[in-house]
Amino acid sequence: MYIYENENNYCELKGILCEELTYSHESFGEIFYKSSITVKRLSESSDIIKLIIPENIIKPSEPLRRGDFVTLCGQFRSYNNYSGDGNKLMLSVYVKFIKPEEETENHNFILLNGFVCKKPVYRVTPFGREITDVLLAVNRLHNKSDYIPCIFWGKNAKLVSEYDVGDSLKLEGRIQSREYQKKLSEEETVTKTAYEISVSKIITE
Repeated sequence: MYIYENENNYCELKGILCEELTYSHESFGEIFYKSSITVKRLSESSDIIKLIIPENIIKPSEPLRRGDFVTLCGQFRSYNNYSGDGNKLMLSVYVKFIKPEEETENHNFILLNGFVCKKPVYRVTPFGREITDVLLAVNRLHNKSDYIPCIFWGKNAKLVSEYDVGDSLKLEGRIQSREYQKKLSEEETVTKTAYEISVSKIITE
């Protein structure tokens, strides 16, 4: 398994590949593939999470196919989509280790250590549930940063609502996918998918 000591951005997933690997892009002579993984929640609903997989971590002796149960780890990364098609902020897991294995319990874990880059948005639902949305900037190598939406609940929501832009924030949670309807016109809507971190723990050190 990949070791993540001292990383600001680390995730572990166990679930089923729900797409065949297809070509994504090439960078500095290295080929990257794309796919998706379905990870079941305890509620039996599922999160479908996009993957970017470097060719050099795929073992010829362990080919990856749709329907395989896999364990993987990597980083949850963002990039801007300038094509005008789809969401502006694209989010996916950059895979650093992946292996097919016998099916076990599904697993979805992420650890992030970054900085608040927009004023947190606090709200209370009609059912009285407290929620705060935070956009977290997480630094990585080569002076790059990933911008990751995070959602906090209950006491954590109240606590993080008091944070200011630039405050450091370390957390644990899971990667969550959520479908929503976007209205294109009076007659037309389209289904889109949003990704965010559902935060279970704020880490204070």
